[in-house]
Amino acid sequence: MTVVGGGSSSPQPYGGGHQSTNLADILERVLDKGLVIAGDIQVNLLDIELLTIKLRLVIASLETAKSVGIDWWETDPWLNSNARMLEKQDRDLELENRELRDRIARLEAATEHSRLIERGHEREEERS
Repeated sequence: MTVVGGGSSSPQPYGGGHQSTNLADILERVLDKGLVIAGDIQVNLLDIELLTIKLRLVIASLETAKSVGIDWWETDPWLNSNARMLEKQDRDLELENRELRDRIARLEAATEHSRLIERGHEREEERS
């Protein structure tokens, strides 16, 4: 897209002087600086909030996004194979933790059961 000032002497709308701007320049500028579009939609009925939709759109280059702390694609398993491996490792660790907790609970229950039996034997010996 090229915007070029016309040949007439009439004023140009939207401040379009004799500058030439192409789409690549605009895109480079937007990606370099970044662009944020934000909006909220609320549906209320008699001052009762029924629905809220928050919309956020960020357009920037990867370098610009990283510089402001946006790097979700690095941990998204759909976009990053390393993240898929990390997610699998997390699931494996969660499973191992669950198994260890169950094992500890069984051991504690068995220990408590043994203590109760020992106390019962001690009481019997005291009575005899």
